[in-house]
Order: sequence, then structure tokens, then C-alpha cells
Amino acid sequence: MASNKTVFFIIGILLVILGIFMLVPYGVQLIYNENSNSFLSSSIITVFIGILTILASLKKEKQLNLQQAFLFSTLAWVSIAIFGGIPFVLSNLKLSLSEAFFESMSGITTTGSTVILDLDSSPKSILIWRAIMQWLGGIGIIVMATTVLPLLKVGGMQLFKLDASGTEKILPKTVEISLLIITIYTTLTFGCALVYWIQGMNIFDSIAHSFTTLATGGFSTHNESIGYFKNPGIEFTATIFIILGSIPFMAYLKFIKGNRRVFFQDVQIKGFLYLLIISILIMFLYLFVNNNEYFFLDNLRISSFNVLSILSGTGYVTDDFGLWGEFPLIFFIFLMFVGGCAGSTTCGIKIFRLQILFRGAITQIRKLTQPHAVFLMRFNGKTVNENTYNSIMGFFFMY
Repeated sequence: MASNKTVFFIIGILLVILGIFMLVPYGVQLIYNENSNSFLSSSIITVFIGILTILASLKKEKQLNLQQAFLFSTLAWVSIAIFGGIPFVLSNLKLSLSEAFFESMSGITTTGSTVILDLDSSPKSILIWRAIMQWLGGIGIIVMATTVLPLLKVGGMQLFKLDASGTEKILPKTVEISLLIITIYTTLTFGCALVYWIQGMNIFDSIAHSFTTLATGGFSTHNESIGYFKNPGIEFTATIFIILGSIPFMAYLKFIKGNRRVFFQDVQIKGFLYLLIISILIMFLYLFVNNNEYFFLDNLRISSFNVLSILSGTGYVTDDFGLWGEFPLIFFIFLMFVGGCAGSTTCGIKIFRLQILFRGAITQIRKLTQPHAVFLMRFNGKTVNENTYNSIMGFFFMY
């Protein structure tokens, strides 16, 4: 019987890291004189449980086979969401266990839904913790998408497998790639925070929003979201960094390793940008014809920001698009289902699956007209075999 000690060993490490990050909101509590030790208590509990888990799971060789990778990918999200919800329970917001778990899970999965009704009057420590949860979740999503899911062959992610040898010893490669991704992700986050600050945000808001912008999560520190600032420069900054967060992070790795044309060659990136531009034009023309409230440039800015925010699953808003009419609501629902690129922090079905499904449909039509011909479907230079296509079909219809 295979041992699952490696799974719990890694989860223990993740809990220790989560507990250490809880000290950041504790520092915010001290700075803003919130007179609460909730995050210190949460940190001690989480680190203690994490260390116990590590000590109970010590093993000479650290390996993950496919079955253990499936177990890890499930338990990691659940355990982090449970312990990440402790500060919400201990805070003065008086959230129930279910509400705290919901808020924590929404943060770590970068979903962006919230049960907190008044963000403007919420403690600063809670606001920064929500942002940190989404930032950590963004890293987790990228690492899982680039290192674990390709090996599990989930929904066609095997197309992004780094090592085609089929070895079960995936841990060393995962650690190496993860460190590179975290470095890129952190660098982009600091850059985003700096530009936000230059554009007029205070230090606290710029840091909190940089965390949730790169994670395409959408948690804000204000009830009106980005619209609170009423600053076109801030909206433009958010647009740029949401796009950067929506691009596969493997493309950044390839760029660093010498492939300078990867952003122009990747079929998925091009598909995402084409869809984004077309969607912006559709919404711009709709508002231009049906809404005379905005000037030309304001119309373009509002259309661009809200289309990108919805397509990427970020959820930032600058205007109540529910007042624009019925068409934008239906159109935005369609965009939410599409999502961004695989290997990014975005949500949705992902662009590459829709591209492959479309190519599969074309291939099937060609087979009907030329039954004796042999057709190979390719994506980014890789052959899409029948098992991969069926995996994507299954994911799509389950979704």
C-alpha cells in the first residue's frame, strides 16, 4: 500500500507558510491600533498544526505518484481554506463558521465573492488578509496548472506537460518550476503596487489591490471596488496587470530562457487577445449606440476595463453595468464562462479548450467529406490525440 506521508508533509509545509503570512495582518493590526491579537492567535494555531503534520509525515524519500497527486490537489485547497478562515471567525466581524469558510475559500480560489457587507468600515487587517489569500491562491493555481494538473491529465492539461517521460517522481521538477514562477509573480506584484501608488493610491490600497490584481481575484478594500478611486490612470494600470496575470506563466519562463517571440507565437495568448479586442469593440459599439452618457474615450475606457475584468474573472467594477441593459448582462455571462489562458490566474473553461473543441469540430467535418483521409489535430506544435480531445470534451460538458 502506497504511503501518503509525502502528501501530508507538503500540506504541513503549506500550513506553516500560511501561518507565517498571518503575521502580516497582525503587523497591520499593530500599525492601525486595532487592539486585537486574532491574527497572532491564528498564526500560532496554524503553524503548530502544520509542524505537527510535518513531524508526523517525515519520510526519507519525498515522492508523489499520480494517485497521491490527486489526493494532494484536493486536500491542499480544503485545508488551506479551513485554516485561512480562522482569522475571520476570531475577528469582530462576527462571521459564522460557514461564512468564514466561504470567505476563505473564495479568497484562496480567487473567486472574489464575499459575505462581508461593508468593506469600508472593516478592519484593515481583514482587508489585507483577504488580499493575501487571493495572492497566495493565484500562486497555487499557477503552480497546480503548470506542474500537477498536466500529470493528472485533467481537462486536456496534459498538453502542457513539462516532462514527457512519464516518471512518477514529479516533486523535484515541481519545486524548481514553482520557485521560478513565484519569483516572476512576486516581481509583477511589486511592480503593480508601485504603479498603483504612483497613480494616487495610498500605500495600503496599492499593496492590497496589487495582490488581487495579479491574482485576478477582484477583492477590493472598498465597497465601490476600483470605481471608488475615480481615476482613469488606476483603471489603466489595473487593465495592464490583469492582462499580465491572464497570460500563461509558462510563457514568462520561456521568455526568460531565451524564447523572445513566445508571446507572439503562443496560440492561446493570441486567441485570448483576439477575443478580448473583439469583445471590447462589441461592448464599445453597444454603449456608443445605446448610452449617450459617456464621451468617446470614456466609453472606450469603461468598455475595456469591464470586459477584461469579466473575461478574466477578476470582478473589479467601475460602473453598474446592470443598468446598461439586458445585452451586456448576457454577453458578460458568456465571457465569464470562457475565462482566460491555462496556466494563468484566471477562471473559466480556458481559451485553449474552446480552441481545441473548435478545431475538433472542423476536423470532424473534414472527415465526413474525406472519409479516407487522415487528419492530425495540432495545438501549439503538439499533436492532440483522441484521449486528450475526449478529456477536453468531458471537462467542457461537466462544466
